[in-house]
Amino acid sequence: MPVPAVQLYSVRTEIATRPAATLRSIAEMGFRAVEPTAGLVGDDPHAFRDALASAGLTVSSLHGPLLDERRDAVAAAAAAIGTDTVVIPAITAQGFADRASVEDSARRVNEAARWAAGAGLRLGYHNHHWEFAQVVAGRPAFEPFADLLEAGVLLEIDVYWAHVGGADVPELLGRLGERVSHLHVKDGPGTVDAPMTAVGSGTLPIPAILAAAPPGAWRIVELDRCDGDMLDALARSRHYLAGLAA
Repeated sequence: MPVPAVQLYSVRTEIATRPAATLRSIAEMGFRAVEPTAGLVGDDPHAFRDALASAGLTVSSLHGPLLDERRDAVAAAAAAIGTDTVVIPAITAQGFADRASVEDSARRVNEAARWAAGAGLRLGYHNHHWEFAQVVAGRPAFEPFADLLEAGVLLEIDVYWAHVGGADVPELLGRLGERVSHLHVKDGPGTVDAPMTAVGSGTLPIPAILAAAPPGAWRIVELDRCDGDMLDALARSRHYLAGLAA
């Protein structure tokens, strides 16, 4: 199993107050890469790149909005921090409300992917729960949406939110196959609002999920929120995943 990365949204509070120390702590846990958000990179992506390098961390991908006028700044940030992959963090639930909305969402992502390719970037899409909870023509809305995406568009499957939306995640990953380039690995009670837990201590079948994913797909630990210390939860997640890989 690839060495997992951390989605830095997990430590957004810690980075706001002690950025260098937080990045060092992530590296000391055994993580070797991170997935920043465009907001956390800030106005000086070169300084952010230097901070990552000082901690011994590389970049798996960048979460950033490529569907609006911010795309030029996001592309520049990706180049500065050393990644060729940008992931759209979300399209709102309205974008998956019916067939017409799904078609329009796919059209927008495909257009952004063509623009990104012209800038030397690959584009991915990250799901939440609503793409699976909402049904279009008898299928979870995510599935016709994925069918309409052009072949070069990557899928970053957030396993927790897919589960919350009603998906059988191992089965979903098996069906999507090599289209899945990134996973958000998280755990918890499997509800929309409750705090998440360290990976391996919640209700998701993490071993089955990881076994069903493409071997080369990035495994990116993300905890949107949790009770207790976030860095401790990330360290326990890293320990659990290392045990699975042993």
